[in-house]
Amino acid sequence: MNTINIGLIGLGTVGTGVAKILIENKDLLLKQVGVPLVLKKIADKDLKRPRPVDLAGIVLTEDANDIVNDPEIHIVIELIGGYEPAKTFILNAIKQKKHVVTANKALLAVHGEEIFSLAAHYGVDVAFEASVGGGIPLIKGIKEGLAGNKILCLFGILNGTANFILTKMTKECIPFDKALKEAQKRGYAEADPFFDVEGIDSAHKLAILVALAYGMPITFDKVYIEGITNIEPLDIEFAKEFGYCIKLLAISRYNDNGIEARVHPTMIPIEHPLANVNWAYNALLVKGDAVGNVLFYGLGAGMMPAGSAVVSDVVDLARNIIKGISQRVPSLSFLPSEREKKPIISMDEIICKYYFRFFAVDKPGVLSKISGVLGNNDISIASVVQKGREINGKVPIVMLTHEAKEANVKKALKEIEKLEVVKAKPIFIRIEDELRIE
Repeated sequence: MNTINIGLIGLGTVGTGVAKILIENKDLLLKQVGVPLVLKKIADKDLKRPRPVDLAGIVLTEDANDIVNDPEIHIVIELIGGYEPAKTFILNAIKQKKHVVTANKALLAVHGEEIFSLAAHYGVDVAFEASVGGGIPLIKGIKEGLAGNKILCLFGILNGTANFILTKMTKECIPFDKALKEAQKRGYAEADPFFDVEGIDSAHKLAILVALAYGMPITFDKVYIEGITNIEPLDIEFAKEFGYCIKLLAISRYNDNGIEARVHPTMIPIEHPLANVNWAYNALLVKGDAVGNVLFYGLGAGMMPAGSAVVSDVVDLARNIIKGISQRVPSLSFLPSEREKKPIISMDEIICKYYFRFFAVDKPGVLSKISGVLGNNDISIASVVQKGREINGKVPIVMLTHEAKEANVKKALKEIEKLEVVKAKPIFIRIEDELRIE
């Protein structure tokens, strides 16, 4: 084989980065692969917009089917995002026996089982390193680097937008809305940041990681999701007093009862490395039974980091094409015949420590009424802060608990909210002290 021909669908931010790397690093890639990687065609709806890369000699088209149906193209890169028409392009490319590279985490989280099953049927590979963690090699790290390990848990900061906002709120003591505007101004947040700030983007990524780590189907619909829009500077300040910071974490644990899969704001100890992952950076802590703790860290998005991950997939696939092999490494880590359904543990069954904040009237007996409800629901108090920070005639009461069952916590907070002395809906944030380094 004299060349590996590549078709790129989508010349947006990441697509431009991919084109730039394939063109400007062609000599380096030739030394790594052995034959030229040729970007033959690019499909995009807007071909007139200037890009910071010389596209001379590349066929440009507005119709992605020109790439999918081209018999000379070996690898199709899909970077348009969304469910459709991306899904149709990918499935049709697979049916044409073309290998596929995609960064589309939403599509894989929802329709991945169909896509990977079809790829196995046609004997081609679907690579997706850039779908989780941008330029960080998380997918390859779990599929290959940690192949000898039983994965015990995953803790990840997987969305740069949310992490930028929380970092901004923490360092400058500003409210969520103001931090979001700054993120949008800098290009970290979309005009509609819903998927990012509500935890959905992180959940897409966690669903993929859980399938890779535990040899189970992708079950995005079973991931518990909670965003950061209700986090207030007051809670960030109280967290600091207790030795914690607040991060939007994607969490999964494996135990005899099943798999935890949840995304929500979490208090973690300030001395832990994840607490120092700030701004638009991502990180994933993986604990294996043999290797122990492994921390992946880097930029989770952006033209060049994500482009780097896409090109790494292209190189892997090109090497396989040259050797005449495919499906050497199973798409989802485990052999298809060995993947099996595992129960996802309900949030009501989760046991962890909690942070509570109540706004109550400033008079004797308030604390005893609240603690009485908690005690009746088997929730033990570890620490209490009751300071005279009167806000609109109310004072905040903050508590940290020992480990408690989520179902009991929700029941207790509903009861406390009905107390006459409590003047606002209670706030609670989960605490992960397992991340504390002793």
